[in-house]
Amino acid sequence: MKLRSFRLRIALLSTALAGSALVGFGAVSWFQIYNAQISRLDAQLLNQLIRATRSPKRERWQFYGDSLPYAFGTNTKIPIALLVLDANGNTLYQYNEVSADKDVNRLLVQRLELTPVPPPPKREPPPKPESTNPSALPPPFIRPPQPRFVTQQTATESWRIGAAKFPNVQVAIAVSLQAVNQQMATIHNIFLVSIPGALLLVASGAWLVSGSALRPIGQLTGVIQQVTVKGLDQRIPIGTTDVEFVELIQVFNQMLERLERSFTQASRFSADAAHELKTPLTILQGELERTLQQVKNGSEMQQRLSNLLDEVRRLSGIMRKLLLLSLADAGQMSLYLVEVDMSELLIEMVEDVELLAPHLSVQIDITDRLRVQGDRDLLIQVLQNLLSNAIKYNLANGWIQIHAHRIQTTLHVTIANASIDIPVSHQERIFDRFHRGDRARTRKVEGIGLGLSLAREIARAHRGDLTLDSTSNGQTAFTLTLPITKKGEGGN
Repeated sequence: MKLRSFRLRIALLSTALAGSALVGFGAVSWFQIYNAQISRLDAQLLNQLIRATRSPKRERWQFYGDSLPYAFGTNTKIPIALLVLDANGNTLYQYNEVSADKDVNRLLVQRLELTPVPPPPKREPPPKPESTNPSALPPPFIRPPQPRFVTQQTATESWRIGAAKFPNVQVAIAVSLQAVNQQMATIHNIFLVSIPGALLLVASGAWLVSGSALRPIGQLTGVIQQVTVKGLDQRIPIGTTDVEFVELIQVFNQMLERLERSFTQASRFSADAAHELKTPLTILQGELERTLQQVKNGSEMQQRLSNLLDEVRRLSGIMRKLLLLSLADAGQMSLYLVEVDMSELLIEMVEDVELLAPHLSVQIDITDRLRVQGDRDLLIQVLQNLLSNAIKYNLANGWIQIHAHRIQTTLHVTIANASIDIPVSHQERIFDRFHRGDRARTRKVEGIGLGLSLAREIARAHRGDLTLDSTSNGQTAFTLTLPITKKGEGGN
């Protein structure tokens, strides 16, 4: 089954949304910064092209070319190229000393060829002359050039080129985009580092925030895990809970309240029924025993009374087990704690097994002086139940193995026997009350299916447990675990 985590999905979705926003913001920001850099460079190119109209004399082009690197706010290491032609296309001045890229001159010529010729200058209508000299006219007004700016690539450089034509001169300037590209590469690297870092922070924050938001669900899970027959009184406080979870918690608390009430009624009924039946069964058993003594030995009446007495004793045993189970369910099973030597108990019971089932091979591995604090009578009942099952459900001429040893502060008692394989469906229900592997519930194997359930409840009342081992084929093994307290410590 594929596992799914709502908290993980919230964190991933938040990270995906934040990542999309950050990547989109980074891309838009990068292009905006790049366009701003290009626009600033174009403005500088336009200023220099306009400045070229103020230096029409041939002898001043050298000074104009040498001042270009400083005019662009760079040093002489940044490639800059300048080409000045006259109106007939003859070269007046060429500046390309820094760059080793000779293809830029070809690009400058191409740009000048593609640049349109400006319209002839228009003369502004003269104002009314204050003097009477008709020849005192103002100089013609020359429109600012309309340059074309393009980015072109050569074999080694990227260039931003601006070109303009004037009536008496043609000027083209190319500036390397090396500095701009370096700045944009730096910004790109900053984004590559900052965006993943920001996404990591977003993912961590979303994980923490979702965990905080789902804390009431965790509280519900914790309470559900504690809901046993002894934990039905658990309730989740609503005082500090978010509004969205209040209704859910209220419904859950109400469900626990109904379960507690129903279980209390059922447990009280079982205990009351066991108590009420205990007295008449005791009386009936006494009357049968007294009547049995009065009838003739070997008669048919004696046989019938003997069968009835066996059934009454069996019914009394059922009532006694039900009473113990009802006390365990209510958490009221009282234990008379004393120091119990489990090694001695097991040795004594092994002797009984050898007498009751001489056809079975009994193998023991019991460590000496395994002492625990417990109720001796109840622990004897647990061991008797396990050994009784090992005898009843054994194979013909089978075997029984008893292992008892200490692991750190825990006593482990394992009782295994040869048997047919238990189906998986029965393994899951083997501790259920009134469950038996024999579906027909015949009398071939005595029992009503309460022994293992009661044995596990007694073990848990001693802060231990009783489990069915996952063993190999052809055997069944149960392991009883009990804590060894300091008073119950013994040598190995």
